[in-house]
This record gives sequence, structure tokens and C-alpha cells, in this order.
Amino acid sequence: MSNLNISTKLQELPEPLSQLTELAYNLWWSWNSNALELFKQLDAELWEEVQFSPIRLLARIEKNKLEQAANDSSYLAKLQGVMKDFHNYLKADNTWFKKNYPANSAEKIAYFSAEFGLHESLPIYAGGLGILSGDHCKSASDLGLPFTAVGLLYREGYFSQQISPEGWQESISTPHNFQEMPMQEVRDQEGQELIISVPLDNREVSAKIWQVQVGRINLYLLDTDIPLNSETDRKLTSGLYGGNHETRICQEILLGIGGVRVLRKLNIHPDVWHMNEGHTAFSLLERARELVAKGHSFEEAWEKIKTTTVFTTHTPVPAGHDAFSWDLMNYFFDPYPSQLGLTRERFMQLGLDSNNMFNLTVLAMKGAQWINGVSKLNGEITRKMWWVLWPDLPPEERPITHITNGIHTQTWLAPELSNLYSKYLPEDWQERLEDKKMWEDIEDIPNEELWQVHYNLKRKMIERIRLRMKEQRQRHGENEQYINEVENIFNPDALTIGFARRFATYKRATLIFRDMHRLYNILNNPDKPVQMVFAGKAHPADRPGQELIKRIYEISKEEGFKNKIIMLEDYNMRVARFLVQGVDIWLNTPRRPLEASGTSGEKAGTNGVLNFSILDGWWWEGYNGYNGWAVGSEIEYGNPEEQDEADMRSIYNNLEKEVVPLFYHRGPDNVPYRWVDLMKEAIKTITPEYSTQRMLQDYTNKFYVPAIERGKRVPQEVY
Repeated sequence: MSNLNISTKLQELPEPLSQLTELAYNLWWSWNSNALELFKQLDAELWEEVQFSPIRLLARIEKNKLEQAANDSSYLAKLQGVMKDFHNYLKADNTWFKKNYPANSAEKIAYFSAEFGLHESLPIYAGGLGILSGDHCKSASDLGLPFTAVGLLYREGYFSQQISPEGWQESISTPHNFQEMPMQEVRDQEGQELIISVPLDNREVSAKIWQVQVGRINLYLLDTDIPLNSETDRKLTSGLYGGNHETRICQEILLGIGGVRVLRKLNIHPDVWHMNEGHTAFSLLERARELVAKGHSFEEAWEKIKTTTVFTTHTPVPAGHDAFSWDLMNYFFDPYPSQLGLTRERFMQLGLDSNNMFNLTVLAMKGAQWINGVSKLNGEITRKMWWVLWPDLPPEERPITHITNGIHTQTWLAPELSNLYSKYLPEDWQERLEDKKMWEDIEDIPNEELWQVHYNLKRKMIERIRLRMKEQRQRHGENEQYINEVENIFNPDALTIGFARRFATYKRATLIFRDMHRLYNILNNPDKPVQMVFAGKAHPADRPGQELIKRIYEISKEEGFKNKIIMLEDYNMRVARFLVQGVDIWLNTPRRPLEASGTSGEKAGTNGVLNFSILDGWWWEGYNGYNGWAVGSEIEYGNPEEQDEADMRSIYNNLEKEVVPLFYHRGPDNVPYRWVDLMKEAIKTITPEYSTQRMLQDYTNKFYVPAIERGKRVPQEVY
């Protein structure tokens, strides 16, 4: 069966450039700066306009510019160099997995997730969960894991965000043209689209399969927007995290049950199944149904499934876990109890929670041998939160561990810093990201050289902020003077604080505004000015989250705060990259202990940006007293107001007494040497420990390979 069918509307390229098509359809380019530069060089203005999408670029670029590149010997030499690196990467036989687990190279790992944040040109992600899934896939490719990912393809993605003149978030949904995205339809040997079907109550819903190439691995996405389905069913994959409970259960049935059927259709039979969050848990029921249909008892089937299943949970809040009523489950799973050989009551008990609901996290935990939270603290919270599943065990013995999240370093590290690291680190540093001893060589970088690269990145970020703010003010119909003020927004010499994430209320985006007079004095010190940039989306149904955005926007227009506080709209991967690479401080103020991990701070730290964060999520582990600052303490407050007050005082005290003075303590060449020492400490302590390269090695060593070996010891069945 062929997995490759390029059916997009790309124009025919001149023969010397023909390899660009192959490159454009593999997201390897998204974490390779030389490949990105190839596309940018064709038409820099259009490259910006198409939001860094090679497919859209090649579809829209003028022929004369292609001909010009085809006759440019320098460009063609760069193209050949990139393609050589690309093909060597794809064919490499000395990957980490093959070197460490040569006997397991034939086994297969399947990874299910509701969203994947791979690049802004493939907008099928909403936030941190999707970014993690995308980074997980990239590192699985880098390490050479025998890995396949499965998800849903959303016609409208999440939503684009605009901020109204009054400061309200406006959610804009625009159907995507899949033909202009880096993916291909999967077709069979006869050239027909590959279609699977999934039962939903009394009907069959069909889904078309698309393939995304992510380096050495494949991601398969299910799409119901096809003529075989009714208008209602075509909309099942229209949006991410939208609709009511019925839409949600339909999407999760499609992801879990449909995802299993996709792999079977592709003749992929995983030895390990990794469920990323509870959205994917219905895959367990389909796998059990298959085995029972082959003659196994339900107990035998469930044991086989458990030994080969990994489950990762991210959400430390009970309300964040999907749960459905008995009526809804009976409606959509009417035949399943009898197909599994269970009574209806026994079937419901597979996912029954303390609220008498069918909870997908409960189902996932009962069906997985290998369960983890995504930071050490998150693991502790998860063991306490789900005590009801193991009521007779003390917390430390409940079978939930942790593997702390990381980031795909090459995706988030500024190319300018990557080039600098290459000057002072060993030649193969990008293959040894987890090597802590190697990162000690960061100390060899002259402080003034590291500071100059950071300063240039900051200037680049400010240019992008000014451009986006000008577009926003023009759209709002502001007066010409106010529009022209953007040319002076933000001073590259001023201490710049960044805050960017999902605007959920527990993340307390407005905590720093609790004492406006004190903040005013911090921002407006003529000798030591401070400025702040905010970005983030609130869920369209989250009115309190939207009110936080409105409040920050209103403050940004007040005298004393105008042009010193910015609320950027439409936060996405592109905006995230230039913020984590360009600010001086990364502020994170969740209400402890509700931050599962919080990987944006890891992205910042790898770029030498100093974290200023609540001791929650990964920062509770990562903070060592010298690589940034802690907000607040580890005290557990019973009163949220008391906690907010204490954390607010910690923010102001740190800024006034430590952060701001240190930033402005300069040498005769205007370099903040002591500050840069902290930047180096952040880089060398955060980068190796909080990369997905380390994270995937942990998953492989602790979960994937043990699950493979344990699965072999269960009575065998082709499965």
C-alpha cells in the first residue's frame, strides 16, 4: 500500500528545483534552519505572507522567481547541501534507538493525541498539549523510534483571535485548505482514498486518512469532511474542543476507535500503545473488542491490553477530565457490552468515577500498566487525586509515576543562538542534548558575545511586535498619531518581561496588576525602565478568561502604562517563538499546584531567557537558585486570596530588589555581566534536562521497551 500521494495544486517547478517539493512535504524543514532559509530566499516577502508555509509558497510564487533560483548556482549548491543532510537524516542507521535497542527495531509504537502542534502552517493544535505532542513526534524521529502517531484533522482548527477596540477577544474560524498544508492523502494500491468507518449510535461515519511526514515518522489524521457523510457528520472534525458533550464524545470515539482501525487498515500492528490524555481512551475498548472477537475472554483481552499500554495525564483539576453520563454512553456504545462479553453495569464500571459518570481518565488508568504525570509535582498531585482507584494503597505506592515534559530544542532555539552554540560546543551537540557535562562548555562563550546575540533577538522581536500592533490599530480605526506611536513601542534597552499562555483563570495573568501604583513605579523608573508583553487565547466559552484579556488591554491604553504594556493578539507557534527568544524575563504565575508542567518556560530557558515563576510544574524541579527566580513559596494556602496576595508581594519585591537592579548593573561596555552569568546557568541546566530528547529516552527506557518485553510474555495472539 502506498502512503504517498501528492495531489496538491502545486505548480510545476523548474527541474533543478524539483527536490523542493519532496522537502516541503516533510516537516523536517520546520526544525532545520538551513531548509527554512532555502524557502525564504525564494521570496522573503511572500514567505512572511504565507506564514512560513513551504507548500503555500511553492503554490503561489511567481514563475520568474523560480527561474531565477533555478539559474543561481549559489542557491542550487545550498539546495543540494540541504537535500544531502535531509536524505542522510532519513537513511541514518546509527540512531539512538538502534544503538541502544537493536533487538527491538522491528517493534512498533503508536501514539494517540487529540491535537498536534508541529508548525503554524498546520494549525490543528490549541495549546500546550498539542505543542507537546508535536515535539514528542519530532524527537521520536530524531531518536529513530519505530513510531507512528494518530490524531484528527480539523477543518477549522482551533480559532484565530482578534482583539476588538473594546478589548474583547473575537474568535474567528476559517476553513483550512488542506491542499495548501504539508500533508498528503493516503491511497490504496488502486489509487483510491483510504477510508475507514466508525459506528456512532445507529449509523456508520466514514473518515478519510491523511498522512503528515515528520522526519522519519508518520502522523495519520482522520477527516470526516467527505461526501460519504451527512452534513452533521462532516462537521465532526470541523473544530478542536468545540461543541457540546455529544460532539465531544463523537470526536473521541472517532479518535480512539477510528484511530485503531486506521492502523489496522495500514497494516500497522503496534507493540506499544501510548495514550496522551483521556481523549484517546476509547482506543482501549476497540482493542478489547478485537481480542474478544478472536475468542479471548474479556479478562484475557484486558490483561494483554494493559501490559502494552502507556497513559500520560496532564490535568490536575478534576473538572478538566472528560466524563459522560450513562445515557450518553448507552446511546453511543449500545453494542459494546455484549461484544465484550460484559453486562451493561460491568461495562460502565470500566470508567465509573465518584460522580457516577463514565470518566475517560478512569478508563485509561484502568487500562494502562504504565501511567505518568508530566512533572514530579504533577505526579504527586495525580496520585492523590485518583486515590479512589487504589483506596487501599498509600499515595507513594499508587502505580502512577512521572516523566517531566520537555521541548524539541531545535524547534524552539533561535537559529542565531544555535550557531553560537555550535562555535563553542562539540560538533555533534545537537545529537547529545541530554548530555549535562557537555553543556558546561556554555561557560566558554564570552559574555559580551552571548549578550549581543540576545540583544539582536530582542530587537527582532520588537520589530515584529510593532508590525502586529500597527496592523491591530489600523484595523481598529485609531487616529494616525496613535498608529504612528507603534514606531516607538518598546525600547530594546529596557528590561522586557513576557507572559504568554492559555488565558485560563488559574494562570492568573493579571496577578502583577494587583497593586497598580507599585507597578507604575517599577515600569516608569526613568533610569531603569521595565516593559511587558502579554499574549494568549481564552477558550471561546471561558468568559472569565476573556475578561482577563480585556483587563490587560484596557490597562495597556492607560496613561503610564500605554506602550509599556502590550496585549498581542492571535497567539500561536510563530508568536511563541519570537517571544521565548526575545524577552529578558519569562513570567509564569499559576495558582500552585495547578500547573501540570508549563513548557513555555523551558523554551525560554534554552534561549537564555530567565524564568520568573511560581514553584509549580517543571520549575519546581528546574529552579536551582541561580538560573532564574522563584515567585512565592511552596506553602499550601487554603485561601486563594491569601495566596494571591503573598505571590503578588513576591513579584514586586523580587523585581524591585533583585531582578531590575541586576539587569541594569552594567560593565563599561554596557554588558550586564552578572545577568549573563545567570543566562548561562539557565542554558546549561535547563536545556539538557528539559528537552524532549531526554523525555523520549525516559519514555523508551521506562515504558516503551519494558511494555514491549512484558507484552511478549502474555499469551500470544497476532495483535
